[in-house]
Amino acid sequence: MAARRRRWRLKKRSRRQLQGWGAVAAVFAVVWVAGHWSMVWPVLLAVLAVAAVVGASWGLLRAHRLAVGQDRAWRAQEEARARELSMAEVDALSWQEFETYIADLCRRDGCRNVVVSGKSGDLGADVVGYLADGRKLVVQVKKYAPHRSVSSPDMQKFVGTARLEHGADVALFVTTCRSFTKAALDLALRQDIVAMHRDLLGSWVKGARLETLIPLNGRGGGTRRRPSA
Repeated sequence: MAARRRRWRLKKRSRRQLQGWGAVAAVFAVVWVAGHWSMVWPVLLAVLAVAAVVGASWGLLRAHRLAVGQDRAWRAQEEARARELSMAEVDALSWQEFETYIADLCRRDGCRNVVVSGKSGDLGADVVGYLADGRKLVVQVKKYAPHRSVSSPDMQKFVGTARLEHGADVALFVTTCRSFTKAALDLALRQDIVAMHRDLLGSWVKGARLETLIPLNGRGGGTRRRPSA
């Protein structure tokens, strides 16, 4: 207990000494500045001017970043709204018309020899064609309600036929619903299936080209296989 009191007294004495030396230093600084004011005030003015410029620049930079962020958010909202407006017409199509529409999008983007199955029992190949670089494209088309998700069994069926049955270089699963279940998406990633959900489809409908959309979901869709010469 006594040792603790001694340490407390030493700390108190040290604080008082520091405060005393600090006061002396402050008085000395004031006296020195007063005696050399003609030299000090230009430097002080320059420092204040630099501080003001830096502060104003920082404020402008923050305001610019905020404005850019708000603009990006607004543009993203507008793009999403535009996609949904374009998707309203797609939602009105029958599943047969939707398959034909997907085939038309493929042709628009330079695919050749595009064929629509248009029937059940096609083993997952609703649309088949060839990309501009010669790779074979096999498309599974699912017209689901927007709130639904593509399930793992749906993806498993396509995985089992896209390459083994149809020899796909690029296997594309396109749907009008907003998402794939985690299991379905994980399987698509492992098996190099391009999983195109509603948002990507909306971009495709709005004019984005297929070759730019393929790498956005999955590892790129069949880039490891090239057509033979």
